[in-house]
Amino acid sequence: MSHPGPRHVSILSTGSYLPGDPIDNATLERLCGPMPAEVLDNIQVRQRHWIIDPATGRHTTGTSAMATTAARRALARADIDPAEVDLLVMSSASPEYQLPAVVTYVQERLGLAHCAAIEFRAACTGFVQGLDYARRLLADGTYKTAVVIGAESISPLLVPMYLGMDPELVRMRDRLVINSFGDGAGAVVLRAGEPGSADPDGEFRFATACLGGDRKPGMQIVGGGTHEPVFDQAKRKRLVEMKLDVNGTATFGPQVFVAGMKDMLARTGLTVAEIDACVLPEGNADYFTAEFDAAGVSPEDQAVLAKNIVENLTTVGATGSAAVPLALDEGWVEGRVRPGDQVLLLAVEASRYLYAGLSLRWEAPFAESAEEIDHVA
Repeated sequence: MSHPGPRHVSILSTGSYLPGDPIDNATLERLCGPMPAEVLDNIQVRQRHWIIDPATGRHTTGTSAMATTAARRALARADIDPAEVDLLVMSSASPEYQLPAVVTYVQERLGLAHCAAIEFRAACTGFVQGLDYARRLLADGTYKTAVVIGAESISPLLVPMYLGMDPELVRMRDRLVINSFGDGAGAVVLRAGEPGSADPDGEFRFATACLGGDRKPGMQIVGGGTHEPVFDQAKRKRLVEMKLDVNGTATFGPQVFVAGMKDMLARTGLTVAEIDACVLPEGNADYFTAEFDAAGVSPEDQAVLAKNIVENLTTVGATGSAAVPLALDEGWVEGRVRPGDQVLLLAVEASRYLYAGLSLRWEAPFAESAEEIDHVA
């Protein structure tokens, strides 16, 4: 019996959610002390959104709630009822609980008694990895309609660094972390076409790698795991703590991006000039320029990338698993990602210096704003 062939998979829509009002740098300066102007210019974050009240540390929402809202907005834009979803894929490094998986709480909130629910425990790269995994399951006919979500609640890790302290006594390295990160969630809806509808030359190209197998982690979240006895962990000043290798991420992180870009160009056969939109959430960082020069990226290609990079680091901060879908959603809503565009999603994760890239042709029409979708819903 002949195989009917793989199915064409389309991204129908995106959705996003940012908790609370934006928190500007002046607010953080009052809470945890000032940062040198040149450091703030380097990290380039001007505001961010947190699930916590920055003054009290109280939670106003959570990871699964944000993920659900982003998913509902994406489904509303695609005019798809949640009951049609038979595959949920989610990435997060900040679930409410170790178990059950946070994706099952999104399933519950969407009212789905039964569906496939798969979770990637990752940060920036997890959403792109999950997106490729979902589209493969749709392409081979295992499922028909999928929602892929990236969501992150990083602010609860930041509260112990400053709450109840004299702002002038907060360590400078902690101020750097506090000013860098934000919370949020983003989602996309995918649907499979008829058997045999896929382009035989391929519609998506994917690549991922970890370049840090012989390096110490660029970012590490310590606590609540099995690395040491629970009674020893309980003695720690902070039960859960984020550690950031500032020098390592600043010097090696851009090299990971360049490696990922080269890998994707080789796999797709594309040139930089043929990429209409490069969704790179932290692509506005000045230090990329030096790495481009060192990697032999021509000034012409650098000019094209500078024009076509889709990012929003300045307004949302570093958001882990939510970074790529948040930038993609904003780019689509604002018309920077247009129907027919050749799109490259490229995520770089500092935890162990990973990258994940996915190229695709954008099919979705222009998007309604979140306010319009919420009003209709």
